[in-house]
Amino acid sequence: MLKDWVVMPTCLPTVLRRCPACTSDRFRANGKFRVNANHKLLDAWLLVLCTACGNTAKLTVLERMNVRSVRPELLDRMHDNDPGLAAELLQDPVVRRRNRIALDWDDAWRLDTGGSDHLDREWGLPCSSEAESLGKIDVSVRFAARIPVRPVRLIAEGCGLSRAEVEELITEGKLVSAVRLSGKLSGDFTFTLKR
Repeated sequence: MLKDWVVMPTCLPTVLRRCPACTSDRFRANGKFRVNANHKLLDAWLLVLCTACGNTAKLTVLERMNVRSVRPELLDRMHDNDPGLAAELLQDPVVRRRNRIALDWDDAWRLDTGGSDHLDREWGLPCSSEAESLGKIDVSVRFAARIPVRPVRLIAEGCGLSRAEVEELITEGKLVSAVRLSGKLSGDFTFTLKR
């Protein structure tokens, strides 16, 4: 039996960058852009607000680009303050590196298990007669965005277990995966729970 789980963003992540006006290092993006044209050259920034003092900072998206080299649909999305574009740009490694920022995804994602039941604590398997007869269940985890999350945390949340219980299942060999379950992942993976 194969279950599909999806890690989905619920809002834009917090931007980690030092505020020049206060001691905070957390900014929130609301999807607002600023575009500036100087003759045939364009500059574009994603605006972020300090969570402590409200100071606005600009994250460089385009710098001194020729107007003709910018796709018209990209420019339209910036003029429309498209939050989807803001999410795409925040996940772009080039934009993050250029602006020397990191992202904090805490409380900005959710796990969609497709309405499947949590694990039965007694057996460590999903509450279904099909899973009990098979003695194992396979779960495919997909990421709708590159959200770095600890697999142990995902499995604990999706199965209704504590992280310690998930670690114990891994140690006992009842929870196996082709990927390393310690650390953080932001790419799709599968795991198997055995009786």
